Amino acid sequence: MEACQGSRFRAAVTSRVLLEARVNIAEKFGEGDLVRFYRQLAALGPVMVPPPSEEQVHNCMALTTEKDAHVLAAALECNAAYLITLDRRHLLTPTVQLAGLPIKVVTPGDFLREITSEGKSG
Repeated sequence: MEACQGSRFRAAVTSRVLLEARVNIAEKFGEGDLVRFYRQLAALGPVMVPPPSEEQVHNCMALTTEKDAHVLAAALECNAAYLITLDRRHLLTPTVQLAGLPIKVVTPGDFLREITSEGKSG
């Protein structure tokens, strides 16, 4: 999250993604981690983007599951450069990676490695 606090990148999120994160963190990790997530999110100040269109969600269902299509669709509609995710089963897949999308779908670690190497070469 710290990488998005500078002027080079700006985080974007939808209300549905925040709701899913809240449920997952609460179930898997507990209240303390959920509070830490909210503090980090508040410090980040992400842009709240509107839900993606039904058409864009439908188009993304060809690439991922119905449950995750809204995430990819929202990233595409807000013209994000990166979609940073830990979802290896549904978003970090060969199908998504080879779809020729105008967005890079990466893990947080891959994102940090990429922006760090760009800074060294440029």
